[in-house]
Amino acid sequence: METDIRYNKALEMLEGYFTAFHKVGSDAYKPGLERSQALDAALGYPSRQFTSVHVAGTNGKGSTACTLAAVLTSAGYRTGLYTSPHLVDFRERIRVDGAMIDKSFVADFMESYASQPADMPQPSYFELVTAMAFCYFASRNVDVAIIETGLGGRLDSTNILNPGLSIITNISLDHMALLGDTPEAIAAEKAGIIKPNVPVVIGEASGSVRDVFRNAAAAKGSPAIFACDNPLFTSAVSDGDTMLYKDTPWGDIRGQLTGDCQKLNTATVLNALVVLSEHFDISPDAVRNGFANVCSLSGLAGRWMQLHRNGISYICDTGHNAGAWQYLGPALAGLASRGRVSAVLGFVADKDISAILPYMPREADYYFVAPSVSRARPAGDTAGLFAAAGITGTVCGSVAEGVKKASQACTCDADVVFVGGSTFVVAEFLAMESLSA
Repeated sequence: METDIRYNKALEMLEGYFTAFHKVGSDAYKPGLERSQALDAALGYPSRQFTSVHVAGTNGKGSTACTLAAVLTSAGYRTGLYTSPHLVDFRERIRVDGAMIDKSFVADFMESYASQPADMPQPSYFELVTAMAFCYFASRNVDVAIIETGLGGRLDSTNILNPGLSIITNISLDHMALLGDTPEAIAAEKAGIIKPNVPVVIGEASGSVRDVFRNAAAAKGSPAIFACDNPLFTSAVSDGDTMLYKDTPWGDIRGQLTGDCQKLNTATVLNALVVLSEHFDISPDAVRNGFANVCSLSGLAGRWMQLHRNGISYICDTGHNAGAWQYLGPALAGLASRGRVSAVLGFVADKDISAILPYMPREADYYFVAPSVSRARPAGDTAGLFAAAGITGTVCGSVAEGVKKASQACTCDADVVFVGGSTFVVAEFLAMESLSA
């Protein structure tokens, strides 16, 4: 009980004194490494006390980071994992071998920070949480930590790391006001995580974006491996609720994560494992177990996540840009060819959703909602943008109302309710008590 009280006070302190980007957007963004470096020094340089893998990219970095962590945990290594944002519980962000950070550590860290000298640089919410993660991993003596960037790369607070491997999954037009309005400009920001003489695995890149990565790696003397050139499997096919990858260096493997986008993520992970195998003993059994059980081993949620409650099938996905919807759209269209798809969608106001509208399947029924955050785009505004693209739907007063109406439209086993558009919509959906198993 006392731990819970101290933990809740720590969360209040975090929320009260530090503005979270995922709630208010660009007003919370503090680019630059100076505060993170000062905080790391004040805490005894925890960032230097463990081996790390640094993961950046517009889409797929969460799936990639979690799969790598699941494989390394399966191989017997104590593995830290830092991802963001969380969906339901703050502690989702910081894990060791899949277990969330101890509440007592969160409380201890925040109480210690509160006692620091007043002239300490005031970090952003993400900078402080990153420092907390590094301290936790150091205290737990992890063998390796998989660290996902928060935004961009070059100026992201995680970029004080000197990793053993860097990974950049892909580039898509997102956060353009902060990272640049061309693929090349965004690629240059992501390429900022490349460190001298440290290998970098790049998942997907072509044309001028590929040149940006190749030139950045060459300037640092860093070997660049393009996973798209050599995916390390001969075929990838959907097989029930899994993806079957044939003829990898570790034999045939089944992936728990499904959808066409996972083929690219898997190619990235497999190439990363080849590099990591030079320093870690990773058996075929560990690779197979990690891929097959990534969600339970890492806590990953919200990526084509399938739930069955009260006789209804739900799928939720946090994808919110064109890079994600180029895969989500066709996947939903495929489901709509077999039954009714009711899509509950909501967005934040600072996202340009015009780029994803062409991917929206016309066969689906739409229920427009607004997530319960200050950044939310009103459901009516979303409906107007969709209507301009020739897509009509029902405006709902809340996520819960949208899910209820979409669920009531299901009449057979082939019908599906999809929930997405924003991380916040998925978070509210997963927190709904009526969905608890």
